[in-house]
Amino acid sequence: MQGKEAKMRVSTSHLQQLAIFTTVLTGGGIGTMYYLQQKKFAESDYHRLALQKLEACPVAMESLGAPPLKVHNIHLSDRNNRIDQRTAQIKIPVTGSQTGGYLYTSSIRDPDTNRWSLKQAVLKLKEGQIIDLLNPPQPAAAQTQEHTQGEDMDHWH
Repeated sequence: MQGKEAKMRVSTSHLQQLAIFTTVLTGGGIGTMYYLQQKKFAESDYHRLALQKLEACPVAMESLGAPPLKVHNIHLSDRNNRIDQRTAQIKIPVTGSQTGGYLYTSSIRDPDTNRWSLKQAVLKLKEGQIIDLLNPPQPAAAQTQEHTQGEDMDHWH
């Protein structure tokens, strides 16, 4: 009887080791997939074009307190982020030294040239200010619009 108990303990020990190994391997795999997905977003033309528009807008950069501009990872579970073969709609978290916000972008891909073009790029700051990067305000005006009708980020396209 004692021999069977020893055998059972070894078997349980092996199962525990297997469970730990599987958990570590799965966690590593998920972490790697998350990293690769974020890298794919950051290297995409639709992401790059939107950030170029942001960096080219002095009013937006000044409002953020940038440079330095920090671009954060996209929230993969956010339903606002949708990408298919022809369209890309993403919400990019950004921060500067003064404040942060989200860069709402929408791009379309030309089927003939296979190139992305920016259809919408709007920076919404935490304080509620909205800056349309495709029609930016002049630096002299330096006034951003308050959240008003027509700029509803819940239904952007």
